[in-house]
Amino acid sequence: MGRTTRTVSAALGTASVIALSGCAGMDSLIWGQDGAATISTTEQLIEAAAEGDAKGFVCDEADPELRDPADWEGLSAEEPERFASEYWEQFAALDPQWSINLSLPEDRVAPGVEYPGDVFYRDADDGLCLVAVAWWTVEGQPPP
Repeated sequence: MGRTTRTVSAALGTASVIALSGCAGMDSLIWGQDGAATISTTEQLIEAAAEGDAKGFVCDEADPELRDPADWEGLSAEEPERFASEYWEQFAALDPQWSINLSLPEDRVAPGVEYPGDVFYRDADDGLCLVAVAWWTVEGQPPP
């Protein structure tokens, strides 16, 4: 491969990465349509929960522990996956189909901070609905 060909290939590759990273479809490419829908729903849930208005995401018969709106501020949706009952035995009876982990922003990371670390969804006629929230506690020692 000649120098010109390598340069053009590198430029096209870089342009493709930049174009894809700006596309809303990037999540679909990585996680598939269902995973992308889980990420999108979770981003909407985080925003609504931070405003104290997440009940519209909750399945009719479910009662997930949502706690305070401040607990949801600044969180981000991370990696969706099909629900794994062998890992999340405590939520298996709720029949979720999806789980996704949430990321705590760096400025909120401190020993003892509790935050919603994973959320669990069931497929519903109009999309996903929330059945449970797993709460996590940041561990570690406070700085001296």
